[in-house]
Amino acid sequence: SLLASALHKQTKRPILIVCAHVDEGEDVLAETHAAGEIGSEVFPALELAPGESSVSAELFANRAAMIAQVRAGVVPGVLIAPIAALMQPVPSAQRIDELVREINRGDRIDPQALIEWMSGAGYERVDAIEYPGQFASRGGIIDIYPTSGSGGGGEPIPVRLDFFGDELDTIAEIDLDTMGSDRSIDKVLLGAAGEVQLKATSQDKSVLEYLSSDTIVLLAETFEIVEQGRGYFERISDGRAIFGPPAVLKLLETRFHALCEVNQFSAGKSGADALVGLPVETLPPFDKEVSIAIRELAELRERVDTVVLACGSDGEYARLGELLTLHAPGIDIRREIIDIRRGFIWDGSDEGAGIGRFALVPSGQMLHRSSVRRRMQKMRAGRTMDTFLDIQPDDYVVHTEHGIAKFVGLTVMDASGTSKTRDRYALKPEKKKKSKEDLEEYLTLEFAGRSRLHVPCSQIDLVQKYVGGFKGKPPLSSIGGKKWKAQKERVSESVKDLASEMLRVRAAREHVPGFSYPGDTPLFTEFEAEFPYDETEDQLAAMIEIKKDMQSSRPMDRLICGDVGFGKTEMAIRAAFKAVEAGRQVAVLVPTTVLAEQHERTFRNRFADFPFRVESLSRFKSPKQVRQTLKDLQLGRVDVVVGTHRLLSDDVKFAELGMVVIDEEQRFGVEHKEKLLRLRLTVDVLTLSATPIPRTLHMSMLGLRDISSLTTPPVDRRSIVTEVIPYNQHRVARAIQRELAREGQVYFVHNRVHNIESVADNIRQLVPDARIIIGHGQMNPHDLEKVMLEFMSRRADVLVSTTIIESGIDIPTANTMIINDADRFGLSELHQLRGRVGRSHHRAYCYMLLPEDRTVKEVAQKRLKAIEEYSMLGAGFKIAMRDLEIRGAGNLLGAEQSGHIAAVGYEMYCQLLDQTVQKLTNEGEPEAIEHTSVDIGIYGYIPKAYIPSDVRRIEAYRRLGNARSQAQIDQVVADLTSAYSDPPELVR
Repeated sequence: SLLASALHKQTKRPILIVCAHVDEGEDVLAETHAAGEIGSEVFPALELAPGESSVSAELFANRAAMIAQVRAGVVPGVLIAPIAALMQPVPSAQRIDELVREINRGDRIDPQALIEWMSGAGYERVDAIEYPGQFASRGGIIDIYPTSGSGGGGEPIPVRLDFFGDELDTIAEIDLDTMGSDRSIDKVLLGAAGEVQLKATSQDKSVLEYLSSDTIVLLAETFEIVEQGRGYFERISDGRAIFGPPAVLKLLETRFHALCEVNQFSAGKSGADALVGLPVETLPPFDKEVSIAIRELAELRERVDTVVLACGSDGEYARLGELLTLHAPGIDIRREIIDIRRGFIWDGSDEGAGIGRFALVPSGQMLHRSSVRRRMQKMRAGRTMDTFLDIQPDDYVVHTEHGIAKFVGLTVMDASGTSKTRDRYALKPEKKKKSKEDLEEYLTLEFAGRSRLHVPCSQIDLVQKYVGGFKGKPPLSSIGGKKWKAQKERVSESVKDLASEMLRVRAAREHVPGFSYPGDTPLFTEFEAEFPYDETEDQLAAMIEIKKDMQSSRPMDRLICGDVGFGKTEMAIRAAFKAVEAGRQVAVLVPTTVLAEQHERTFRNRFADFPFRVESLSRFKSPKQVRQTLKDLQLGRVDVVVGTHRLLSDDVKFAELGMVVIDEEQRFGVEHKEKLLRLRLTVDVLTLSATPIPRTLHMSMLGLRDISSLTTPPVDRRSIVTEVIPYNQHRVARAIQRELAREGQVYFVHNRVHNIESVADNIRQLVPDARIIIGHGQMNPHDLEKVMLEFMSRRADVLVSTTIIESGIDIPTANTMIINDADRFGLSELHQLRGRVGRSHHRAYCYMLLPEDRTVKEVAQKRLKAIEEYSMLGAGFKIAMRDLEIRGAGNLLGAEQSGHIAAVGYEMYCQLLDQTVQKLTNEGEPEAIEHTSVDIGIYGYIPKAYIPSDVRRIEAYRRLGNARSQAQIDQVVADLTSAYSDPPELVR
């Protein structure tokens, strides 16, 4: 990387680095960025399976964008290409133009021609965009949600194109929450939606033919390149027209004037014109305990003139400064923010240039950080949780005063003279000449007995979408009937009991003297520094709250909610470390034995450099091991114990229990929960939940429980490509082969133990080269442990298993999941399973297979549609809402409260809970006036000609109704102007 950067600076010629692996290309990219202000990019390889004739449009678009740049002579200073990328032919310019378009601000484009191109490329025309592969057109404005990230990488970002005639005036990013567009950009890349069919033609060429002949080529480890290329050719060619490694190397030799092999050893291509040895020495390993590593760093400083410690971020820079001050005060070591993975010692010297012997040391080794590739990209964590957005005709709604009704649609009616009778059973507009100023838009609701009520959109806050998990269809209320009022009163009483009990437990804890932990120590700072990723803002905020709880004199009882893979376990690990450092023991309670095994391994890995002992109690342990662990727990020799409900048994005794961490509390039985309730009064309790609590419920419960929500996805996580498809052996084989071709692993979930062996045999026949193993909960514990270890250590390619992998399993190399008979799973269960993949920088795939031999029930169809739609990062909040809609709130609040939510709807329940908490915590508060309206005789509405989509009009009414200041109203108007042009007078 440094050689390439130096050559480019010296010669001003483009550099091509050929490497063996895709991951190596990512490392080289990071290192060339670190070497200076040189443009560098990776030329991506398509992810192909043997015999596959189609690829994802996103990958095709990213590669095509790079090809277009190269063809136009716009080549980065350093271009990095895995051998597989060079072996794949480049389609003709005509074919690329059919499937990929780069649009720049100022381009002259016929908007109608662009719409026709998008329709032909597979984009769906909608009223308002929400998902990749959609577009919406309004006059001179086109909103597009591309399928690929602009610039050839990252997550796709929705954009708004604003035309002035045929000239593209502006391109701006859209905030889908408000539909506003504030941030202008210069260009956008549009790739086809869906899959792209690859067609081999006589016009196909190698990308090398488009590079200038004065390009300097560096072959990074020739032997590895040839071997990797040969293996790729044998796996993929299968009659396909791809170039073999000899053909690529021959073209490199004949086309380019300067070809240089860069090998650790001299073994390479014979007959080289010259052999040059670089004075580079291998760096000793620093992946030891931090204090030892810093001592060895000080010894290295004695041997060289300069030591540069390469820090990957500002956080690492600060942490290493603290650790150097602690363990080696006064030592002369430079710290620089450089993101590299591999270091070296430069053993030569050039006194004229002022360069002596120096060592470049990556901080990742010292902090035990794994290779985390950081891309700066905008992440969307799903839409803001507003249950009203999805309302459609025939949906059930709740009128706060009259009860449950069916939404019929929007109706424009005469408003004059009706203001006093708006809440009557049916409003019939008077037959008189209407002026536009006297018209208003109404939500038409149908109640029991087919009676209808027209609610003005100015009073939209009286209407909520019904979300309650009622089995079947909820019964409609009667307008003005007493039953609805009685239902609300019953729910209010139950909510009061629930809130009172939670407040009683909270008050009892306030009066129990807890253990007050000290502030952060140097050892804790060192432990935090070893976290191998950059924390998200939510994680940092949650950790501040946890520390505050632990340093107070009352026992902690905090709930950490977050989507799958958003970093809840790390919060628990840090809290546990703080407890054991102060001499207290920690019990980590989990619902399954597999999760106990995973957590034990995770805790041990993080605690490895520190003098604390982690053990577990589960079926995976022999009776002898269990007896020894129980004895050591009682004697205080075990600091952290991980286990299932076995930890709640009477024979489990602690020397000094200080904290209990509970993972997925809702999955434990009533008896276990009662024991946990007693524990809450005496020790610190930290509960983790992968069922994100919707924001409205979170806010309602703030007075009852301490809750921290993790809503920000970790850097470099990507959304998971999710497809619901009928079972097809060819598609299954292709999905597995595609993952194996990029050296990854596959989960195949089949939740029927009785025939899981035959399913595995079928996969063996489909993919004979794959190493397939089976795991399920009825296996002997030691056999199951062996299976899981085999898969974790990459000694198997495909794990055929039941849902034992649902929680907590973290294998970054497993990035394809296939779920058989997906209609038999619950929505949150599908979301949890899907969360097992996509834990690295690779794009992950989840295929949900439907049965060939039976009809899928309507409720299962709803679940599968939701899981396919909500595949973006942070979608767990939408999943939680849709789960409430389909199944109820048993997971969040228990079965009884779930029934009450079904009776009045989720949003009404949250309102009642919020009011109850306020009354119980603020005695003497005056009763709030539920609804007041003032008729000033001025009417208006949003014309359909301005916002054609009913859903978006309702959303606009909702936002205007919720605005509480002139500034908020101005913001809504600004967003409407951005999305739909200046509002007409009726709106103003």
